[in-house]
Amino acid sequence: MDRHEKKRLRDRIGEHLDVSGARLKDDEVTFLANFVDEYDETYRGRTETRTRSRDGWSSDGKYTRRETFTDTFTDDVGIRQDYEYQDDDGQSGASSNEIRDARGILNWFRDRS
Repeated sequence: MDRHEKKRLRDRIGEHLDVSGARLKDDEVTFLANFVDEYDETYRGRTETRTRSRDGWSSDGKYTRRETFTDTFTDDVGIRQDYEYQDDDGQSGASSNEIRDARGILNWFRDRS
C-alpha cells in the first residue's frame, strides 16, 4: 500500500475512531477500514457476554466471585465493555469502559482471536 492510499484510509477511519498518535501497519489500516465500512451491517448492536466463577481469599476466609463481562458494539463506531461481579458474601460492583480508539479496537479483536 502506498503512503497516499494509507493516508486516505487513515483519514476515513479517523472520521469514526481516534487515530491520533497511533502507529498503524498496512494490514491494521486495512482491517480498521473494513471494520468501519462493515460496522452497520456486521457489528452494530451485537453483544457478547461471558461469565466465570472463581474462588478468592480475604481476611474473612474463602469466597466465590461470579463475574460477568459484556461487550456491546454501540450505535456509534465503538465497543462498550461492562463488568459486574457478585461475591457470595454479598459484595458486588460494576464498571464500564468505552473503546473508541483505533489501537483499542485492534487490541480487542486480537485478544479474541
